[in-house]
Amino acid sequence: MSATNPRVGVAVRTKNRPWFLKRTIADIVAQRYASWSVHIVNDGGDPSAVDALVSALPDEQRRRIRISHNPAPSGRSAAANQAIRGLDTEFVVLHDDDDLWDPGFLEATVAHLDAQPNDVGVMVRTEIVYEKQEAGEFIETGRAPFWPGLTEITYSDLLQVNRAVPISYLYRRSLHEEVGYYREDLHAVEDWEFNLRTTLRHHIGFLDGEPLAFWMQRAGVGGELGNSMYALASEHEHFDRLVRDEALRAYVEQNGPGLALYLTRYIQDEVQRQLDERRGPGQRIIEAARGWRRRQRQR
Repeated sequence: MSATNPRVGVAVRTKNRPWFLKRTIADIVAQRYASWSVHIVNDGGDPSAVDALVSALPDEQRRRIRISHNPAPSGRSAAANQAIRGLDTEFVVLHDDDDLWDPGFLEATVAHLDAQPNDVGVMVRTEIVYEKQEAGEFIETGRAPFWPGLTEITYSDLLQVNRAVPISYLYRRSLHEEVGYYREDLHAVEDWEFNLRTTLRHHIGFLDGEPLAFWMQRAGVGGELGNSMYALASEHEHFDRLVRDEALRAYVEQNGPGLALYLTRYIQDEVQRQLDERRGPGQRIIEAARGWRRRQRQR
């Protein structure tokens, strides 16, 4: 497959992070699988820094990269959609500008989707990499597995919490024509909500083994250099609740409030019962005695 007709489109969203973007471009170029193109959406950042990075690349690499400059920020989800819409490839993957791949990521994921035509996409074993800023660069300080017990991607598991990050997920671009794009009113958890829509209808494969994707995290780093796990923590919580509340209201509107009312009280009572069991009989007797004394004093 020639570079002029690539199979994989890599969507990159960035804003005023040239050090990370340079690392991301090098990460993509280092892939053993060579049939790729890149669309970088500079979402309201300095255009000169992005242009300079790409202009410095060899001709063969530079021809594979398209840049779109937004004069003002459009938001994380809108930038992701813009980057994907600018790609005309069989497969797409969202490569945030601070995350990384193993050199075999594209090779392994494309091979899986070629061998498994019923899988709409495939996710890989992922590792968290912690890093800190030092002398104008970011250096690794440690690693941790991301969902080490994960063996498959299921809708029921995703209902609880997202078990994937965009850097780990290659999928068929045609999926967007069926289930839509990332919701642009969500400024966090947009990938989780998209994965829920996807797994409601389709199966996503999973490649176990050594990690092929690396989710970079920088605790304590805020602003434009922060990663969403920390810099957008409150937004994650807000939009997670929003998505769940929308789904609950849609269910109740169609089916009535009975099950929702029952479960909210049942879960509350069950949690209290389990807490009571953990306290043990001795502690329960002491607490009962304290309650009795409080009631006596209030008489």
